[in-house]
This record gives sequence, structure tokens and C-alpha cells, in this order.
Amino acid sequence: MLILNSLSYIHPDKYLLFDNISLNIATGNKVALLGNNGVGKSTLLKIIAGLLPPSQGFIQTDTKPYYVPQVFGQYDHVTIAQALQAAGKLNALQQILNGDTSDVNYSILNDDWTIEERCHEALQYWQIDDIDLQQIMSTLSGGQKMRVLLAGIYVNNPEFILLDEPSNHLDTAGRILLYDFIESSASTLLIISHDRKLLNKLDTVCELTPDGINVYGGNYNFYAEQKKMELQALNEDVRDKEKSLRKAREKERETIERQQKLNARGKRKQEKAGLPTIVMNSFRNNAEKSTSKLKGVHAAKTASIENELQELRKALPDIDTMRFGFDDTLLHKGKILFRAENINFSYNENPLWQHDLNFEIISGERIALKGKNGSGKTTLIKITLGRIKAGKGSVYSAINNAVYIDQDYSLINNNLSVYEQAEQFNNGALQEHEIKNRLNRFLFTKTSWNKSCAGLSGGERMRLMLCCLTIANQAPDMIILDEPTNNLDIQNIEILTTAINQYNGTLIIVSHDAIFLEEVGITRNIELI
Repeated sequence: MLILNSLSYIHPDKYLLFDNISLNIATGNKVALLGNNGVGKSTLLKIIAGLLPPSQGFIQTDTKPYYVPQVFGQYDHVTIAQALQAAGKLNALQQILNGDTSDVNYSILNDDWTIEERCHEALQYWQIDDIDLQQIMSTLSGGQKMRVLLAGIYVNNPEFILLDEPSNHLDTAGRILLYDFIESSASTLLIISHDRKLLNKLDTVCELTPDGINVYGGNYNFYAEQKKMELQALNEDVRDKEKSLRKAREKERETIERQQKLNARGKRKQEKAGLPTIVMNSFRNNAEKSTSKLKGVHAAKTASIENELQELRKALPDIDTMRFGFDDTLLHKGKILFRAENINFSYNENPLWQHDLNFEIISGERIALKGKNGSGKTTLIKITLGRIKAGKGSVYSAINNAVYIDQDYSLINNNLSVYEQAEQFNNGALQEHEIKNRLNRFLFTKTSWNKSCAGLSGGERMRLMLCCLTIANQAPDMIILDEPTNNLDIQNIEILTTAINQYNGTLIIVSHDAIFLEEVGITRNIELI
């Protein structure tokens, strides 16, 4: 069981990340923790894991959580055995088998005589049994490191598990193993993920917001349906409030016009009656005060409705404002952009692919480039872009303008400000105000223009990259996206999906996110083995 009571966290720079968080998770529950980038999901998981102290409130758990972080460079200097949290027991077992039967070794082993066997079984399950327990973690790929940390769950058999984006570095085979583990596990699970296939295998969704945690009693599809209903209700509230505002303004105008007519009629009667000037002035002042008071009452009502409407509109998603708006005139669908005939590439005289590759890329296609980690996807992308040459075979390319966007959005220059980065793509002589309008459209307001790109989150880098492409205006022949959703929350994945679906050129995507590939309309796959 997990109990969070009135939990708050303030960054060392005095920034309040979240406040008064309360949540109960029953033993055996499988729970997703969702929320926009920067809302504090990973920080909350670290607090639950005991790696960070809360600024306020308390945490109660029945058992120590087993924590798998999203970023794991801190393990690079340790061995596989240490990353599995089994090094001490393995060393004690080896000492005993070598004849050292001291009480210290027996105490460390704690009768766990199957520890070595479990380590090998765990590595075998996660299909990394070709690595040695004494191997250093830094020698492994990102996907292998994640598998090692997940293997530690099997070795330690914890009752409560915290996972932060566990599918990020896994290929399709690794994700299938992860899904099977989640479905079969009897442990309590709390998982941060944007992998919607994974999220649908959990039974509760908790959404962390700046205002607290909202709990939805179902999987991701249930949550998405509830959010859709909430959005429909919000849109209805916006329309009702807009209607109320129109009526209030109309009522204000009619009331002021009526009062002005009464004032004019009264003035004419007073003039006919030949009243003294001082009396006339008094009547005029009273009429003006009465009109002013009416205006004030209606202005206050109108301002109140306007403020309520503004708050409602702030809660609406901004996805529809982020459109490419490319000039597609130079795109010619059906044209052969690239052809490969019997190509291969060698490392240390060993061919990368089992069979030579033969394929064409036709303008307008949407292709998923698939293969296990290490299958040569990035190498093939570089050959397609002309950055390296195939060691064997021939290629034909009619690609004039291609954009390659990797998972870190490294086309963004960390040494530039947001505005300076946007200006780098201004090859159409846009005026400064036009560039800033584009930035505003992609949620980079005036306060962000001088912000360093180095400080941008994954979602912000993605939005800035999309904005830069709109500033360039002319649609590229081809856009290549390499694991584009890895560092994005679900909201930003929706933004990316919406933008991509407006692009009419050729698209090549490397991704293990099956739902994302389906939503962007992949037409065929190129599978590397």
C-alpha cells in the first residue's frame, strides 16, 4: 500500500513544483501516473522511492519500493551484478563456495542460495544472457541498460515497483517482454509512461496537474474517453459563456441607450419649463451620475464574465493552433526519391545486414523503418541522406531537401535563444513580428523568446523544431523522425501527430510506438534483420 498525505515539493530555487498532493494506492494495484512535461511526475516518483525528501507532508508504504529511473547514466560505472542489486550476495556466495564460511558471508547471503541462478534466469528472460555479470554498464546500449534494470525486478522480487518511462529505450521485442511482465506481475505497480499500449494494461490512471492529482478508475482508453467528455463539457461551457457575454454586452448597450433617451427627454421638458440654470445643471449632473452608475454596474458584470471566459479558454488544448502551413508546390507525389540496389555496409569487414538491401522510396509515402536495437536503422538513414556511402551496391537519390529529426531534437542549437533559433530557419525574409507570431502559435510567448534552448524540455524542443519548419515555409521533400516520441508526454505526442498529419511530403519514422505509427498513417514498413 502507498499513502501520500498533503505532499508538497519546492525546488532548491524556491519554485513550487506541486502542492498538497494526496493519493492512496492499494496493494496489488497497477497504476499509471500521467501529466504534462514539467509537472513533476519524475520528482514525485523519486520522493516515493526515498531519493528526495518532500518539502511538506508524509509518505507511508508497506515495503521499500524498487525504482527504475528514466535516466540511468548514474549506473555507467557499476557492474551488471551491482545494477541488479545482487553483487554483495553473489560475492558472499562465491566466498562460501571457495571455503570462506565466516558468519559475515552467511549473514550477507541470508540463505539466498539461488541468487546466481536467478540472475542468469532474469538476464535470459530479458534476452541479454550474452552479457557477463561483471561487465560494466557503460559498455551496454540504452536498451540493454534498461533490460538490466528491469531484470533486477526478477532478481529481487519486490512487492512495490516504480517505473519511469520503462519502454523508452526498448525495441519492439523488449516492449513485448515488458507488457507480458506487467500483465503477469502480482506486485503493486506505479508507472510513468507515454506508451499507450502499456497504459492500457494498467487498471487505474492518476493525472498529476498543478492543482493536484485526479484519479480515473480505468485504463488509458477509459481515461482518454473521460478526458474527451471533459473537453466536450469545457467547450460547451465556453460556448455558453460566450453567449452570456454577448447578451451582457447587448443588455449593457440597450440599458445605456434607454437611459440616454430618458435623459434627453427630461432635458427637453426642463428647457420647455424654463427652469433656472442652476436647477438645470443639477438635473444634468444627476442624469450623468445615474448613467455613469449604470455603466459601472454593467461593466462589472461584463468584466466578470470576460474573466470567467478567459479562464475557461486557458483550459482548452492548444493543439489546433500548431499547424505547418507549408508551401507544398514543389512536392511531386509518385516520384522516385531514392533507390537502393544490393546495398550493404560493413563494420570490421562484417556486413551489417544478413541480406543486401533493395528498395525504393516514392514521394508521398509514409514508411516505418523497423528492426531490433543494433540492426542498422541509423546507418541506413545516413546512407539515405547521403551522409555516408554504402560499402556495397548502388544508390540513386533525387532528394533535394530532407530534414532529419532525432529523439533529442539536436537540430536545436543549445547556444542560441528561442528567438535566435527560429531566426536560423528564416530563409523567406520574414519580418521580426512575423517570426514572433509563429513562436506564439507554438506556445512560445514573449517571456520565452530570450530563453536559452539548453533549458528547454523535450516537449518544448519538439514544438520549437516544428515552429522552425513552419518558418522555413517550403515543405522538405522528406522528413525523417528517429524515435520522436521518446521524450514527450502524451499531450506533446498529440501535438506532434497533428502536425505530421498536415505534412504531404515523404515521411520515414523509426519508432516502436505502434499506436503513434498507426495514427500518422504509415503505408508500409522496411524491416531490417
